[in-house]
Amino acid sequence: MYALFWLIDTILELYTWLLIISAVLSWLVAFNVINTRNRVVYTIGDFLYRVTEPVLRPIRRILPNLGGIDIAPVILILLILFLRQLIRNDIAPLVL
Repeated sequence: MYALFWLIDTILELYTWLLIISAVLSWLVAFNVINTRNRVVYTIGDFLYRVTEPVLRPIRRILPNLGGIDIAPVILILLILFLRQLIRNDIAPLVL
């Protein structure tokens, strides 16, 4: 059972990193630091969009318009950190 909680915690950590990479990539594209015409950049950006957008879309619908500032990834990262802490402190000791 402990291995299952470890796996869930690891997946949540990886998803957090994907959210951070997706946000940084969107900034780099917005400021024309990197070009999406490059096939590798486009493929990475498309993958990150497909992985993160289904989870971010409901959060964006709830949030008010902040004039071009997207705080949905920050809110999702905070929720993931809360969930990871909950798994580590509350659920995992019960299994052991």
